[in-house]
Amino acid sequence: MYYVYVLLSSKFHIFYIGSAIDLKERIKMHNSGRVQSTKPYLPWTLIWYCAFKTEPEARNFERYLKTGSGRSFAYRHLISVALAKDFQRGRQISHRTKTGIAKPTENYKIIG
Repeated sequence: MYYVYVLLSSKFHIFYIGSAIDLKERIKMHNSGRVQSTKPYLPWTLIWYCAFKTEPEARNFERYLKTGSGRSFAYRHLISVALAKDFQRGRQISHRTKTGIAKPTENYKIIG
């Protein structure tokens, strides 16, 4: 299987979109600092992933998520849903608004 995934750096409020064949190993690489583009934003948490049968399908979906309309789709359907579930379970993200509760996608950006 081939995976497309979204990671969250809760410390820096940044999302990273990537793809991998071995998802568990790739997340370990991100969190150990072996991925140059994500190293400055440690630690990372997996918030969403999807499995594909072929590598071209996974790569194409990853490329789409990194476009303008793909980022919009990711925020609306993947990221906000994942963060809302975390909020419902009581997980707190360090960012706070004036009201004390952060909106799931407020002040976050996607890298990768």
